[in-house]
Amino acid sequence: MNRTSPVMQILRAALAIVPLVASPGCAPSAHGSTTPPPGEPPAAPPSEQPQKPTEVQPTAEDARQFATRVNEDLKRLWVKQSTAEWIKSTYITDDTERNAATVNEEVMGYLNQAIKQAARFKDVQGLDADTSRTLHLLRVSSALVAPSDPQKRAELASIAAKLEGLYGKGKYCGKDGKGTCKDLEELSDVMAKSRKYDELLEAWVGWHTISQPMRPLYERLVSISNEGAQEIGFADLGALWRSNYDMPPEAFEKEAQRLWGQVKPLYDDLHCYVRARLAKQYGEDKVPAGKPIPAHLLGNMWAQEWNNIYNLVEPYKGQPSLDVDAELTKQKYDAIRMVKTGEAFFTSLGLKSLPQTFWERSQFTKPRDREVVCHASAWDVTYDNDLRIKMCIKPTEEDLVTIHHELGHDYYYTYYYTLPALYQQGANDGFHEAIGDALTLSITPSYLKQLGLLKELPKGDKGLINLQMKDAMEKVAFLPFGLLVDQWRWEVLSGRVKPEDYNKSWWALREKYQGVRAPVERSEKDFDPGAKYHVPANVPYTRYFLARILQFQFHRALCQAAGFQGPLHECSIYGNKEAGKRLQAMLEMGASKPWPDALQALTGQREMDASAILEYFAPLRAWLQEQNKGQKCGW
Repeated sequence: MNRTSPVMQILRAALAIVPLVASPGCAPSAHGSTTPPPGEPPAAPPSEQPQKPTEVQPTAEDARQFATRVNEDLKRLWVKQSTAEWIKSTYITDDTERNAATVNEEVMGYLNQAIKQAARFKDVQGLDADTSRTLHLLRVSSALVAPSDPQKRAELASIAAKLEGLYGKGKYCGKDGKGTCKDLEELSDVMAKSRKYDELLEAWVGWHTISQPMRPLYERLVSISNEGAQEIGFADLGALWRSNYDMPPEAFEKEAQRLWGQVKPLYDDLHCYVRARLAKQYGEDKVPAGKPIPAHLLGNMWAQEWNNIYNLVEPYKGQPSLDVDAELTKQKYDAIRMVKTGEAFFTSLGLKSLPQTFWERSQFTKPRDREVVCHASAWDVTYDNDLRIKMCIKPTEEDLVTIHHELGHDYYYTYYYTLPALYQQGANDGFHEAIGDALTLSITPSYLKQLGLLKELPKGDKGLINLQMKDAMEKVAFLPFGLLVDQWRWEVLSGRVKPEDYNKSWWALREKYQGVRAPVERSEKDFDPGAKYHVPANVPYTRYFLARILQFQFHRALCQAAGFQGPLHECSIYGNKEAGKRLQAMLEMGASKPWPDALQALTGQREMDASAILEYFAPLRAWLQEQNKGQKCGW
């Protein structure tokens, strides 16, 4: 999936919390509410009455009726929107982009009016819990907020579509522009497989040329969307995003840093060890000790996950092979068989099977006749159990894991689709990402051997360290990147970073958090953040950081529910119905309660906690610290 890496990228995640637009006309409530429908102005007083009419104070019943009507309108509009987005993503043309932009403009217009109407109920006393929660979720429901001005709203919708189109159609055609053109999928293959410094560098630089034209568009998107956020009472769009976590925005920023503080020592140990191994491969002149690692050497276009260079850092050679890719190819696993394998994991927990329409409507492979967005994503297009995934599946372990991740989204959808529209999302967006990932922690070597995808199990301490290193290169390596993408956007959206410093600040954060540097000189002619899907697509990214924390917290709780005794890294909940019941109880809640309530339903805890990831990787961390003795760690 290209979370750009093995497990997580979702356009539909954007839709769960980035619903965009709704239909302008809504029928007035049959119960005679004094609140006009969203999008319709209050009736003007008769011209013959010059005096200002007495404003009728809304009641709790008015608020309840308003909340009901908005949920109905939003479901209709979001279905229209997600249908347009699905067509655009699976058939990229100027027409489908324009169509999606038109629908998105409509949704943004509706939300703009609905949110302003909701402000009338701010001081109403006696609201029931559901109405109060609905009004809050409405206020923070869009990741892209348009101003009232229709021209600016249309411009914002057009810019959003163009930005995603530039990314989806991006290709590198050689240094002179006359070579064989390669898209992201092909360039990512180079990044994953090549061990030639200059070949990796050309692929990295080549892909990063596709985002240069995005810079003026993105600068304008920041300006217009901030104007929209300010109209509905937020300091800027970033403050709106951070308000979506059932706490004040400044409190959430501190919470994210608290969680990072828990996991940073583990990341630092991994970084030190990997850098020393890369220095052996490419030379200490190219990878010096005590300095950030060049970004193109870590096996991934964004250096966000490092599992593709596992063979360069493998602790113990000669252990049983962990190469699942070879077996998938040998056993002729096709896309359908891989997805069926993922579904079987969920049904083993007592969860229901995917609907027949899932198999009829999903995009499992890359079509030969058109441009598509291969970025893996999960969908409920009609918000009515119309489950789908969109991928370009290859027979690789990475894609097998990604399938489990995307099905995690779909299983969340299928257990909450009967709830009102604004409740049809995760308890917070990190929950949505964490569900599938938590289950992938149960894809243990013994399970893979049971499937026939591993011939032998890792043996003893050496086998365990190899396995944990392989996992850490994906899960631990990602943590700082998962945090910094939105750190950059929060600073840009707040105005702390000016347009003339976009690229400079991007690399400053990447060095600070990841210990990674640009492999060649960069300037403000470049727009390297735009080379990462979620920036031009305007998808909030902190969800992925939270998911990496929550998945281990979820896994530990599910293992406890299953009655597992032993080290956390050995636990698999495959086939355990008690764990499935605990999971289902949380899935069914959707966003109907604040996330601490949902977290408590699954884990018994009300605070996000990174101690489970430290517990899981405890054997590896002790080994890394031993290996790093005498090394110049840090950067």
